[in-house]
Amino acid sequence: MPLQNRVDPYGRLHAVPERGAWMGNRGVLHNEAKEIVARWRSPRWITCVLEFRGRRREVFAPHRYSELFFLDEATSLAAGHRPCAECRKSRFKDFRAAWAAGRSDGVDFRPPTAGEMDRVLHSERLLPGGGKRTYQAALSSLPAGVIVEHGGNPHLIRAGKLRPWSFAGYGLAAGLPATTEVTVLTPRSIVRAIAAGFQPQVHGE
Repeated sequence: MPLQNRVDPYGRLHAVPERGAWMGNRGVLHNEAKEIVARWRSPRWITCVLEFRGRRREVFAPHRYSELFFLDEATSLAAGHRPCAECRKSRFKDFRAAWAAGRSDGVDFRPPTAGEMDRVLHSERLLPGGGKRTYQAALSSLPAGVIVEHGGNPHLIRAGKLRPWSFAGYGLAAGLPATTEVTVLTPRSIVRAIAAGFQPQVHGE
């Protein structure tokens, strides 16, 4: 049986066969029986490469952080994870620069530290009770690479259309009026970073 460590765009953890392209970390979420006992333990939610400098780990080892997996980078961003500053250093720098550009409103704004971004993201991805924080927006106001909910299911915005999300990949694109209101799953600051030029990796592309 697969472990409960596959992440959907809502940030929820599932036990499914598909592993995905990236690994993530939110702290130690499992017990010694490798059962999930917490959704998160740290506000530092990151996305890592699957292999780094030949390191080998036992997945869900006792007292070690819980390895999480994502279909693609668009999914990890929607869940509220950012690029790791160690194993994805160049990508992290690109993300910081886009974050700053997306929040500057034309005024010079220094790139934030990892801790500063983590604090903002923690407030943007979670409600006080622990549920997923979302907001409403018109489809036309959102950049490609953002994941939204429409008709009760998550979809990726691509070329102005919606592609239904699953752990195995994306379905066929469907067009909707540009004024259609959707529920945005990707946190606001990440949406701004994407609009400022940060292009998420997307499964199958």
